[in-house]
Amino acid sequence: MKRFKVRVDNQMFYVEVEEIPGEGEAFAPTATATAVPATGPVKSAPKAAVPKPVAPKAPAPAKAAPAPAGGGGGVTAPMPGTIIDVRVTVGQQVNAGDTVVVLEAMKMENEMAADQSGTVKDIRVKKGQAVNAGDVLVIIG
Repeated sequence: MKRFKVRVDNQMFYVEVEEIPGEGEAFAPTATATAVPATGPVKSAPKAAVPKPVAPKAPAPAKAAPAPAGGGGGVTAPMPGTIIDVRVTVGQQVNAGDTVVVLEAMKMENEMAADQSGTVKDIRVKKGQAVNAGDVLVIIG
């Protein structure tokens, strides 16, 4: 058992704390306090923040990208960002893996590739446009 003298709101307290072996950090020891009259001017001690236990958050379910109109495949944004280049035009033939759009996110350039071979049916973004995760960028059919 350890004994401490603690000052709270200009009042002096004696606190006895018992350490229990084998207990982890999650253990909050019980303390008993006895009021002691303060002598002379007493300055307030800074208040210590007591950390609260935080339960881990479950990851949010991934939202499905909207189905592209007119059939075919759609290249979607994997994260929020800004379109810095559109490298295809409507009617252009592309192969799976060809870069169709460059997306800047977190100060990095990410090349968005066609997921299938085909013809570019629609381009739904333009240079400088901000997009969200899951937004359809280009339709390939």
